[in-house]
Amino acid sequence: MRNAAQSPWVWAPLAGAAVMQIDSWDEDVSEWARDETPIFGSEGSAQDWSDGLRNAAVAGYAVSVLATPSEAGDGGWVAAKARNAVVGVGAFAVTAGITEGLKVTTSRERPNGVDDKSLPSGHAANAAVFNTLTVHNLQAIDMNSRLRTTLEVGAGAVTVGTAWARVESGDHYPSDVLVGMALGHFVGALFAQVFLGREPDANLAFGAEPVRGGAMLHWEMRF
Repeated sequence: MRNAAQSPWVWAPLAGAAVMQIDSWDEDVSEWARDETPIFGSEGSAQDWSDGLRNAAVAGYAVSVLATPSEAGDGGWVAAKARNAVVGVGAFAVTAGITEGLKVTTSRERPNGVDDKSLPSGHAANAAVFNTLTVHNLQAIDMNSRLRTTLEVGAGAVTVGTAWARVESGDHYPSDVLVGMALGHFVGALFAQVFLGREPDANLAFGAEPVRGGAMLHWEMRF
């Protein structure tokens, strides 16, 4: 549990969510993203992209399950794939349960005012949990290290893209999606370590450093 909690994919988003509480940054960034929609062009398009990217995370995990080699003692190909898939379903169920509990507890109104289930973002949490499990599966697949890093970066980009799309769509504040990302990664990493016996690789990580007036988050990649 400590390794999962200490991951930069957990503490960096949480730190970012805390930084967003300075003055009215959370609300200001949300309003700017909805007005400008710089990435997805419109709130409706952002909603569609958030659904598509989340589904891509699920599909990517399914592919990684099929691609992960079975080892002696796994009980056969089907049994090994089923066990890996069950881990994913379990991690998703736990993530969804915690997410819903936090939504009810916090009762934060969404930026678009649709309801009071803004914190945390379920889309971001779901994308993060499946992409985290995908990255763990990649560690068990024999491939070129550059290709593995590229796939890890892609998985991270899908998580970040899903999260930002939810901000542009007006469904969440930036802090909502950051908390969702942290939650999904924590649960995914914990399930992978406990049930699959895999430790995370350090090829891809978040970095953070303090700057005047807040903090700067950045990517760290090792090739």
